[in-house]
Amino acid sequence: MTSQTTIDTTGPEDRASQSPSDQPPAAGLRGHPWLTLLTVAVGVMMVALDGTIVAIANPAIQADLKASFADVQWITNGYFLALAVALITAGKLGDRFGHRQTFLIGVVGFAAASGAIGLSSSIAAVVTFRVLQGLFGALLMPAALGLLRATFPAEKLNMAIGIWGMVIGASTAGGPILGGVLVEHVNWQSVFFINVPVGVLALVLGVLILLDHRAENAPRSFDILGIALLSAAMFCLVWALIKAPTWGWGDGLTWTFIAVSLVGFVLFAVWETKVKEPLIPLALFRSVALSAGVVLMVLMAIAFMGGLFFVTFYLQNVHGMSPIDAGLHLLPLTGMMIVGSPLAGAMITKLGPRVPLAGGMASVAIAMFGMSTLETDTGSAVMSLWFALLGLGLAPVMVGATEVIVGNAPMELSGVAGGLQQAAMQIGGSLGTAVLGAVMASKVDGDLAANWNGAGLPALTPAQLDQASEAVQVGVPPVAKGTPEAIVAKITDVAHDTFISGMSLASLVAAGVAVVAVFVALLTKRGANAEAGAGVGHI
Repeated sequence: MTSQTTIDTTGPEDRASQSPSDQPPAAGLRGHPWLTLLTVAVGVMMVALDGTIVAIANPAIQADLKASFADVQWITNGYFLALAVALITAGKLGDRFGHRQTFLIGVVGFAAASGAIGLSSSIAAVVTFRVLQGLFGALLMPAALGLLRATFPAEKLNMAIGIWGMVIGASTAGGPILGGVLVEHVNWQSVFFINVPVGVLALVLGVLILLDHRAENAPRSFDILGIALLSAAMFCLVWALIKAPTWGWGDGLTWTFIAVSLVGFVLFAVWETKVKEPLIPLALFRSVALSAGVVLMVLMAIAFMGGLFFVTFYLQNVHGMSPIDAGLHLLPLTGMMIVGSPLAGAMITKLGPRVPLAGGMASVAIAMFGMSTLETDTGSAVMSLWFALLGLGLAPVMVGATEVIVGNAPMELSGVAGGLQQAAMQIGGSLGTAVLGAVMASKVDGDLAANWNGAGLPALTPAQLDQASEAVQVGVPPVAKGTPEAIVAKITDVAHDTFISGMSLASLVAAGVAVVAVFVALLTKRGANAEAGAGVGHI
């Protein structure tokens, strides 16, 4: 084990991020900087890949396990929520017990949970192991960053994190395409099984290459109550949003969960001012620019992840595309995120973050408005235009968040600020799926009966209408076996038209969220520590 020898004038996170230039150089494979980068990139690639690869598999999972719409949402929500809640805590675990050990545990746990999902035969098991995936993924992310900070000299650290960020971006972008290939030519289980050999490779590399680094005076206690309060608040909020279409927005149970979540957030904020080592130091939010950056990340993720959730169902169940074709149709979105990221980085360096961030969110708003105009017969060229514009708008927001959040944080809290940035994105993604899912469900519930009766189809009982609504929410016509072809055609038209109306409304809501984010972006500015944390924006 190596340790820092600097004078104790900074916080643990700052000391953990200092260059190891005063340490003896690593001999052989152990601790080699570029091999360390390769190792952590392989491990974190699994986490980034799982953020998008599962979206393509969702329709197949839903059909095979006969899952409800809310169940499918929890495949995404459970993963992102667990990841978001645990990120900052996991970073402190790495400081306390060593980033190498934390990384290796995360790799083993993530790969094992992935294999367990592939062996699952019920939606409950899938969701449970997805939550475990998120928890172990949270161990990986900050531990990998801590290892890079401790291994690379200061003059090469930004280059290393930039390359790591490109690996993560490529993994995120390649998720839908790889997912399409696996679902179409193998099965949905293979989307999760693929993480097992990748995890084994990361484990072997980690054991042979990674060198343990720990900060002096690492935290000896953890904000257990803070973790519990934040987790409970987030669970109650997302649960209320998912169940509201079933319970009803006017139902007391819906508002009870929302009220409990608000109380939880308030108690969490109060507790964070009292505890010696808080989960999230609230002093960070004294910076208006930093607070705006965090809000911007949440709003961006709501619009992006919430909107993407429906696109996969639109492409496969409405347009009848195969999973691989659906992935290829999303290539303009993910490809523009990769191409646009370095361009956005150069622009932000020259102009500062305010204009690129505001312009990026404006592009997102226009793209989501365009997606609200999609119809059952919209051509690939039009879809690609809106997807590309969405990716181009997202790029400066992803890159510029570093300068806004990390750059406006005190140096001794830069590690916490980096974790906060990633947590904000994950929470926003979970909320986006829940909020826009609730919008979709409410719209479908409100329109389906009238559209069904207007097409002259046989009347449905309330129970049949509920079942039909769940199918239509994912774009599937509720056709019973033995139904005559003429009736099948009418049901299909009604189902697709109703789904399109729900997706259009959800896209308009996402566009509205993006418009709000434009004004939030105007509150951002370059921070005094921006260059010191310039590489973290891709994480």
